[in-house]
Amino acid sequence: MSVVGIDLGFLNCYIAVARSGGIETIANEYSDRCTPACISLGSRTRAIGNAAKSQIVTNVRNTIHGFKKLHGRSFDDPIVQTERIRLPYELQKMPNGSAGVKIPSFFTDAERRSVMAAAQVAGLNCLRLMNETTAVALAYGIYKQDLPPLDEKPRNVVFIDMGHSAYQVSVCAFNKGKLKVLATTFDPYLGGRNFDEALVDYFCEEFKTKYKINVKENSRALLRLYQECEKLKKLMSANASDLPLNIECFMNDLDVSSKMNRAQFEQLCASLFIRVEPPLKAVMEQANLQREDISSIEIVGGATRIPAVKEQITKFFLKDISTTLNADEAVARGCALQCAILSPAFKVREFSITDLVPYSITLRWKTSFEDGTGECEVFCKNHPAPFSKVITFHKKEPFELEAFYTNLHEVPYPDPRIGSFTIQNVFPQSDGDSSKVKVKVRVNIHGIFSVASASVIEKQNVEGDHSDAPMETETSFKNESKDDVDKMQVDQEEGGHQKCHAEHTPEEEIDHTGTKTKSAPSDKQDRLNQTIKKGKVKSTDLPIQSSLCRQLGQDLLNSYIENEGKMIMQDKLEKERNDAKNAVEEYVYDFRDKLGTVYEKFITQEDLNKLSAILEDTENWLYEEGEDQPKQIYVDKLQELKKYGQPIQMRYMEHEERPKALNDLGKKIQLVMKVIEAYRNKDERYDHLDPTEVEKVEKYISDAMSWLNSKMNAQNKLSLTQDPVVKVSEIVAKSKELDNFCNPIIYKPKPKVEVAEDKAKANSEHNGPMDGQSGTETKPDTTKDSSQHTKSSGEMEVD
Repeated sequence: MSVVGIDLGFLNCYIAVARSGGIETIANEYSDRCTPACISLGSRTRAIGNAAKSQIVTNVRNTIHGFKKLHGRSFDDPIVQTERIRLPYELQKMPNGSAGVKIPSFFTDAERRSVMAAAQVAGLNCLRLMNETTAVALAYGIYKQDLPPLDEKPRNVVFIDMGHSAYQVSVCAFNKGKLKVLATTFDPYLGGRNFDEALVDYFCEEFKTKYKINVKENSRALLRLYQECEKLKKLMSANASDLPLNIECFMNDLDVSSKMNRAQFEQLCASLFIRVEPPLKAVMEQANLQREDISSIEIVGGATRIPAVKEQITKFFLKDISTTLNADEAVARGCALQCAILSPAFKVREFSITDLVPYSITLRWKTSFEDGTGECEVFCKNHPAPFSKVITFHKKEPFELEAFYTNLHEVPYPDPRIGSFTIQNVFPQSDGDSSKVKVKVRVNIHGIFSVASASVIEKQNVEGDHSDAPMETETSFKNESKDDVDKMQVDQEEGGHQKCHAEHTPEEEIDHTGTKTKSAPSDKQDRLNQTIKKGKVKSTDLPIQSSLCRQLGQDLLNSYIENEGKMIMQDKLEKERNDAKNAVEEYVYDFRDKLGTVYEKFITQEDLNKLSAILEDTENWLYEEGEDQPKQIYVDKLQELKKYGQPIQMRYMEHEERPKALNDLGKKIQLVMKVIEAYRNKDERYDHLDPTEVEKVEKYISDAMSWLNSKMNAQNKLSLTQDPVVKVSEIVAKSKELDNFCNPIIYKPKPKVEVAEDKAKANSEHNGPMDGQSGTETKPDTTKDSSQHTKSSGEMEVD
C-alpha cells in the first residue's frame, strides 16, 4: 500500500511518500523533486510536468497552468474573470457553469469538493484534505522530543507560508503528542507572482520606451519575460548588486537588455511588502496572544526567501525567524505524515491534530410567523474541526436549511453559499403538536460542511409506569407571541457566538435557539411554558435532499472518470507508438554509424551501397510520409531493416566472440587428455577408474579434436564478409556436451576404505560387551520414558 502526501501548488507540486525509514520526497522522471503544475495538450496526447512546462512558450494556447484558483468556481465568478486576464489560454464555459479544473486554509466548501472530485477522477483515495499550514505544523511538531507535557502550558509557534499565489499565517499550540491550531489568517492574493508582475510591468514600460515594442500584445514574449523576471527575483534574494536581464530574439528579432538591484526591487514592490503585516496582527488578535507568548516563527514557501518579506516578519514579532523547515517540501511531508497516521499499514507515534474552520457557518430556515426566517451560527470562525453539532427543531412539515458563510469580508469577491438541505417526511404529531426534529450538522476531516443526518423524535406515553427515566426538558414554542420569537432569534446569535469561545467537545447538542440542551435554563427560558413528560422515545431517521453550490453531479463525475481512463489509455498507446518510431530512427542512425566503423570489414562494397541507400530512404520516410503512422507500421519497418542488418551484426559478433569460445573448448580437451595420460602412467589418483569408461572418454576426445580442427580450418578459409561455418553457440554447446560426458567419468571419486577403529567397533557389536562393561547399563530405560509419556498424554487429554 502506497501512502503519499501531495502539495498541490499554484506553480509547482511536490509528492512525499511514507516508507518504513521515514518520509521521502520523490523525484519525477527528470530526477527533479519539483514538478511544475502544468499540462500541455497535443493532438493525440498530453504532456505533464516538466515536459509540459517546456512547451509553455512554443504551445501557448494549449498549455494549461495557473489553474489552482479555478477550483470550484463558476465561469462568471469575478476571480475567474480576473485570472482570465493573466492566462494566455482560453477558458470555456462548461454546461454546469464550472470553469474547469494540500489545499490553502482559505478554500471554501465548493473549492474543497472540487479538489476531492479531481482526486477521484485521478484515481486517488484521498484520506484527508489538509490545510497547508496545518501540514507544516505537523511536519514540525511530530519529530520534536522537547514538547511540554499535556498538563503544562503549550508551546505556541507561528507558521508563515507565502507561496506563488497566496499568503497564510497560523498560530499552533503544541503539547507532547498534540497539535491544536489556534487561529489562521490569510491574504489569498499576495504571493510570489505579485512580485513577478511588478517586475514585468516595470520592464514592459522600459522596453516600450527603449525599444518601441509593446510586450503585452505578444503572449509568447510576455511569457518569456515572466520566466526571466522570476529568475531575476530569485537572484536578487541572494545578491544586492546590479543584476542584468538579457533576452535574445525577444520580439521582432530584437535582443533586449536591462538591469535591476535589490534596492530598486524593494522600492518597486513597497505596496506589496506593506500587506505582509496585517495578517500577522490579525492572527495574534484572534488567538488572544502577545508577542512574548510566541516561542518560534517558522517560515515556508518560496516567496518567504525575499529579504524584505523576512524583514517585515522580524520587525513585527521582534524575534529572529527560524528556517529549520524545508521551505518547498514541508507541506508535502506533513501531508504524507498525516496519511501514515490515518493508514492502517503504518505504525506512527500518537499525535492528535485539531484543525479549525476558516469561516463562520450559519444556517437559515423559514419560520411559520409571517413568512419570517430564523438563523443560527453553527460554527464560528476558528471553530475546532472536525466537529459535529445536533440542532433541535419543532416543525409540522418538511423544511429547508440554507447554509452559508457569514464572514467572507476578509476575501474579495466572496460567494457565501454552501448549499441547501431539505429535511423530508416531517409531519405533525398525533395530537397536532409540532414534531421534534434533531438535525446533525458537521464539518468533516476534509473541512467540508454537511447535514449528516436528521431524525424525528416521537414520544410514546406509558400510563402507570413510573420506572421509565424522565424525558429531557424541552421548550415549547406553540403559545409564544411574535415578540417572544424575535427575542429567541436574538438569543440564537448571542448563544452561538458564546459557544465558539467555550470549551468544545467532539459533538454538541443545541436547540434552534442557539443554546445547548441538557443545560441549566436561563432567565428567559424560565418564562417559557415548560412541561416534563415521562415516556418512551422512538427515533426515526428522515431523508435529506442536498443541493450543494457548484457540486458536480454524479453522472458528470462518472463521465470525467471515464474520459480520464480513455485519455490514460490513449497516452499509453501514443507512448508505445512514439517508442516504436524512435526505435526505427535510433536503428537507422546507430547502424549507419557502425557501417563506417566496426561493421566495415563484414560487408561487401555492393551490400554496403545497397544498405546505405535503404537507411537513407528510411530516414527520409520518417520525416515525410512516416511522420505520423500507426505503431505496427514502425514495427514492420524495423523488422525489414533488421533483415539486412542482422547478418552483418551476426558476423561481427561471431568474429568477436569465437576466439574465446574456441580457446575454452581447447583448454577442456587438453585437460581431459592430461587425465587420460596420467591414467596410462598408473597414477594412483586415477587407478580406480574403469578401463572401459576411460576408452570411451579417449574416443570422445579424439572425435572432439577432429571436429574442432575441421571447423577451424574451414573457418580460416572464409572471408569476414561470409557467414561463419560454425557459430559460437555450437562451440559452447560442444563444450557443455564434453563436460557432461567426460567429467562424471574422469572425476569419479575413489571408494572409501574402512579404518581399524571401524573394524573394532564392528567386532564389538558381534562379540558382546567389552572391557567389563555391562550390556544392561547401556540399554536406555524405555519403561520409565514410556510411563512418563503416557502420563503426559493423559494430562493433555484432560486439559
